[in-house]
Amino acid sequence: MDHVIPGPVRLFGAADVRALADELGVRPTKKLGQNFVHDANTVRRIVRLAEVRDDDVVLEVGPGLGSLTLALLEAAASVVAVEIDPVLSERLPRTADERAPGTELHVVLADALRITAADLPGTPTALVANLPYNVAVPVVLHLLAELPTLRHGLVMVQSEVADRLAAGPGEPAYGSPSAKLAWYADARRAGPVPRGVFWPVPGVDSALVAFTRHDEPDGDRRAVFAAVDAAFAQRRKSLRAALAGWAGSPAEAERRLRAAGIDPSERGEQLGIDRFAALAATT
Repeated sequence: MDHVIPGPVRLFGAADVRALADELGVRPTKKLGQNFVHDANTVRRIVRLAEVRDDDVVLEVGPGLGSLTLALLEAAASVVAVEIDPVLSERLPRTADERAPGTELHVVLADALRITAADLPGTPTALVANLPYNVAVPVVLHLLAELPTLRHGLVMVQSEVADRLAAGPGEPAYGSPSAKLAWYADARRAGPVPRGVFWPVPGVDSALVAFTRHDEPDGDRRAVFAAVDAAFAQRRKSLRAALAGWAGSPAEAERRLRAAGIDPSERGEQLGIDRFAALAATT
């Protein structure tokens, strides 16, 4: 096979997205959380804010018709696109050949919530995705757990979800997703995304969350996450009360909290992930 020299990438506009959808007989579905981006400036902005480098292997979840995929192919060494819809998955390589010749795209037909490193070609170093709103948090946490090679990334999610992912201890949106993401990475909001760049126009606001991976705290992740879940299941209660079931009794919860240097009257939203790890390590 002859080597194809990369040429200029032709990004989608609104008319291109509609035409391709018509060709495939695709109508975006709420079940799959499909809202297709049709604005070239937006996808280039996403790639820029994600700090994609020319040596990155980018993992994209839910590429859909390929709007963001094309912008990623323009910037990265290669893209691994995980798509659950077989019609979209089958068409995407031809879209890349037509509009981003000479670039390297691998398409995996799979559910992102079930994939492991063994299912993917290469070793992804960055996650960049427009995630379905209903599965955004579990997808991000699953991929960070399964793919330790992911060092950085940026995801587009519902604005309220962005708040929860990026919040720190003591902030109103801080909760279980915030604490669990903090186990893997430092996260921050990277800006809003206008509703008008999507087709169909969503009924909620969207935002970008960027993350940079760091070393994980000491301890057993599953044990730590169990403590996080228990603390936030009854977030209005003190940790002494909220963790009673997790520890076995209110008295045992208080003993373990004090052993970890935590005031039993505190609430879960006041604890960072390192303090949850210290709590889970007590016996």
